Amino acid sequence: MSKINFNDYTNYNKGYDFSALLGGTTDSSDNFLSDYASIKNGSYGKLMKAYYAKQDAEGTSGDSAQKLALMRSNADSLKKSAEALTDTSLWEKKKITKTDEKTGEEIEAEDYDWDSITKAVKSFVEDYNSVVEQAGGLDTKNVLRNAAWMTGITDKAQNLLSQVGISIGKGNKLELDEDALKKADITTLKSLFTGYGSLADKIAQKADGISRAVANAAAKASAVGAAYTKNGIYSDTLSKLFSSTIDEKVGDKDKGKDNDKD
Repeated sequence: MSKINFNDYTNYNKGYDFSALLGGTTDSSDNFLSDYASIKNGSYGKLMKAYYAKQDAEGTSGDSAQKLALMRSNADSLKKSAEALTDTSLWEKKKITKTDEKTGEEIEAEDYDWDSITKAVKSFVEDYNSVVEQAGGLDTKNVLRNAAWMTGITDKAQNLLSQVGISIGKGNKLELDEDALKKADITTLKSLFTGYGSLADKIAQKADGISRAVANAAAKASAVGAAYTKNGIYSDTLSKLFSSTIDEKVGDKDKGKDNDKD
């Protein structure tokens, strides 16, 4: 995977003016009724189909519900694994049963649980990489912005990460050397992964930001889809909206005629 460019949001900031499709604002009830009729008889649906076909061809049609769901799942997993690293109990010495390399005898000693630490760091790295990879295939601006901030935070901690066996590789992904991790200075590890403002804490916050951005994007897509689907299928919700507006306009018009009679 090529290195993700999170800096250019030009293509992600393009909105679509649906008011143009509806004929813009007008004070004429006849024009409004004509616009409504064109929507009802399907010509609006045909236009929507043509629009989405063009967007699909350009690769800017927006993110599918499946992509958004996967992105949110990955972001939630990253938040969980990052928060697990901030758990102080992970970094406390414990009574560990070890096997003496010379005698083969099992002995009990007080030490850090390096197996648990390695497992936690490995999960964090894997979840981080999943989010970075998934973000690279999305068009949602706020997801990309949070992903960019996240990789920027990690890049700034590159020196400390290298001291504990973690490097930044191709495509902004992390690479873990487990042997180097187990030999790392515990103080350096704690400074990276524990306490408010640590790398793990910041990544957890950004993962939460990505999850929220995905949820908002999905909600907006759902709201638009409720009015008119990608296939141009007419929605009863839109019908009621326009019917209500038309009734008000026609009512006002009739009321004006009655006043003229008086």
